[in-house]
Amino acid sequence: MDKRIYQLKNKHGLVVEFLSHGARIFSVKVPDKNDLVDILIGYDTPEEAIKGDVYFGAICGRVANRIAKGKFTLDGVEYQLVQNDGENALHGGPNGFQTRYWDVSKIDDNTYKLNLTSPEGEENYPGELKVEVIYSLNNKNEFCIDIAAKTNKSTIVNLTCHPYFNLKGAGKGDVLDHFLQINAYKITPLNETSIPTGEILKVGGTKMDFRNQRLLSDVVKKVDHQINQIGGLNHNWALTKDDMNNKPALKLTEPISGRSVELYTTQPGVQVYTAMHFDGSEKGKKGIPIEAFGGIALEAQNYPDAINHENFPSPILKPGELYCHKIVYKFGF
Repeated sequence: MDKRIYQLKNKHGLVVEFLSHGARIFSVKVPDKNDLVDILIGYDTPEEAIKGDVYFGAICGRVANRIAKGKFTLDGVEYQLVQNDGENALHGGPNGFQTRYWDVSKIDDNTYKLNLTSPEGEENYPGELKVEVIYSLNNKNEFCIDIAAKTNKSTIVNLTCHPYFNLKGAGKGDVLDHFLQINAYKITPLNETSIPTGEILKVGGTKMDFRNQRLLSDVVKKVDHQINQIGGLNHNWALTKDDMNNKPALKLTEPISGRSVELYTTQPGVQVYTAMHFDGSEKGKKGIPIEAFGGIALEAQNYPDAINHENFPSPILKPGELYCHKIVYKFGF
C-alpha cells in the first residue's frame, strides 16, 4: 500500500503532488507572496485521501463519466455494468481506476510514469487493458498528462483526470465568484438522468454559451432547463479542431487573486462540473467541510455515454490500436 506523496516542482515555485492510489493529483500549490496556496480540493493526508472521495484528482476509467443504465453492446455482445450512479454506470464502476494503486517510476525530477493493468472482465469490461500515464511539470507552469492504453480484445475506453479547483484556495468558500470561458460552440444536452439526449447542439443564443467569459454565480442562477434540472453545471462541451486552434479548451479565472487555469487537450470533449452534491458532510483540507460549489471539476474526455450514440466519437479500442491523449493544465499566478 503506497502512501508516498510524489512531488513535481518548477523554477517558478509551482508544486504539483500526486499519489499512486488512483494516480490522483493530491495538491497544486501556487506561489503567493511568501507562501504557497493549495488550489486543489482534497485532503491533508494520503490516509484521508484513500478513505475519502475517490474521484478527487484521480484518473477515472476504464470509462469515465456515465453509461446509460450501465449497458452497452460491442461486437454483438451485450455487457451489463454495475449501476453505481442511480440507474447509470459512472467512472468505470465502484472499483474503477480511481480506486487502484498504480505502479510509479521516476523518469526525472519533474517526470513520472504510472502504469496499471486492468484484467479481462474487471468491472465486466471486455479485454485486458494496459494503461500508461506520464505526469510532467515544465517551466511554462504546465502540468502535462499523457495517457496511452492498449488492449488485447475490443473494448471501450474513456480516461480522464478529475481535479476540482478553487483558485482562492482549498476551503476558502465557493467558486461562484470565478469566471469561466469555454472555447466551444456545441454541447451535448442532458436528460433528467444526466445522460446525453444524443443531440449535439449549438450554444449560440443559449445559457450554455461560454465563448465569452461568464461569472459562475450568474450562470447557476439562470432560469434554464439544462442548468436547473441538475442544479448547476455537469455538462460536456464538444470540442473541434477550430475550437482548439492555438487556444485552450477553457479558462477559469479568479479575479481578486489573479489566478487562472487553462485546459488544453486532444480529447473531443470537456466536462465541467460545479460540485453541487457536496453538502458539508465531507471534510477536506484543514478539516474544513466541503460545501456545494466548493470546487469546479475540469475534465477532458470523450462524450458521456459515447458507446450508445453512433454520432458521438467512438470509444472503441481494438487490438493493435493505441489510445493516446494529452491533457495540460496551465496555471497563471
